[in-house]
Amino acid sequence: MENKYKTQEEKYEYVAKQHGGYYRHNFTDHAYLYNLYFPPKAVFSHLKENIHNLVLNYPMAQNALAELIGIIINQPTERIIVGNGAAEIIKILSGSLAKKIIVPVPSFNEYVNAAPEGRVVEFPLEFPSFQLDVDKFADEAIKIGADMAVVVTPNNPTSILVPKADLIRLAEKLKPSNCMLIIDESFLDFADNKERISLEQDIDKYPNMAILKSMSKAYGICGLRIGYLLTTNTDFANAIRNGVHIWNINGFAEEFLRILPQYKKEFEDSCEIVKTDRDVFYKKLCAIDGMTVFKPDANYIYCRLPDAALSGPEVTKRLFIEHNIYIKDSVGKTQPDADRYIRIASRTQKENAKLIEALKAIMYVKSS
Repeated sequence: MENKYKTQEEKYEYVAKQHGGYYRHNFTDHAYLYNLYFPPKAVFSHLKENIHNLVLNYPMAQNALAELIGIIINQPTERIIVGNGAAEIIKILSGSLAKKIIVPVPSFNEYVNAAPEGRVVEFPLEFPSFQLDVDKFADEAIKIGADMAVVVTPNNPTSILVPKADLIRLAEKLKPSNCMLIIDESFLDFADNKERISLEQDIDKYPNMAILKSMSKAYGICGLRIGYLLTTNTDFANAIRNGVHIWNINGFAEEFLRILPQYKKEFEDSCEIVKTDRDVFYKKLCAIDGMTVFKPDANYIYCRLPDAALSGPEVTKRLFIEHNIYIKDSVGKTQPDADRYIRIASRTQKENAKLIEALKAIMYVKSS
């Protein structure tokens, strides 16, 4: 890998084109969004002890995997489809099932990227607050004849939650049009009162609703690739199930799901540490003159750079070249002033403090 770049600038150009594998390149990753405090060491020890069986044998197929997820989320097996990360399920939803899909933007790009040309409609969030007006969203979905609507809550990149009552109202408004509402709760574990704001335990009241969740982020297992979709809509569940191949989850991911219920308290404790770190980080970012900082509900923070500061891409590049820290700019997002925004993943308090100092040092100084 080292041969691919000779200077820090070349390293930046190389890394900026990658989708992961960051740990191989020795920099501080404030771009990807995962829980640094989970899994505990005991989980890794267990996987190591069982490595021969996990490598040598076929893993389980869909029904048995769904049963393992069902134990974790207290839901019947037939409501669950397990994906190779949420990305596999998104590819099926956007790529083949939806005839017309509507997505609020800015959002996670994969929902739009996975859709065939002409099948996706981007619905702009209220600007500059980035709040979702669910009534306008429902009206637009019905007007364009959407058969699928997506809401990511907390949203990525804005880290803003959509209230539960709004989502219920949205589902009810879409129901007469036979429009499925996909609620992506991938970052909900980092929100306050997550049990009260999640719709997982209310799913049987809403046949036109499905909940999608990437487990990679909250459980800190990006390399294991596990996601799931939950719905009581049998036809919809079967259509997605038909889109996944027979062994879509590897043995390590399966074994992780099998032992996860033993670590419920450790998981909940880890989320609390993430939230504490994030809240301290938020206050420090708010103290930077001229910075607009959106109050986060997830483990990352969305910021608008001061007008006199360098642009998002310039700040991102200089942070990397001069301080070996990587963040995300918003240039690839559909939104006004995209080049003024950055998204920063919260890490440890020490790493967050270091990023604040680096950001203050480079955001105004012009390159020589």
